[in-house]
Amino acid sequence: MYGIADTFPNMGPDNILRGMRRREDLTQEQLAVMVDVTKADISAMETGKRPIGEAMAVRLAKALNTSHKVFL
Repeated sequence: MYGIADTFPNMGPDNILRGMRRREDLTQEQLAVMVDVTKADISAMETGKRPIGEAMAVRLAKALNTSHKVFL
């Protein structure tokens, strides 16, 4: 079974996060509230300036209706 990273090998977690957020029609601020971080934290993750750890991946996945593995 293939995942997003297998299908799009040049797409990093930052791009996947941005795409998933947009798919769910959420602003960075709305997603930040859902996962209990700041808008700046979401922005930093989406631009690759902040890594997405496993615990954050789980929280993001729940908010974005996906598997946490897409962010790792």
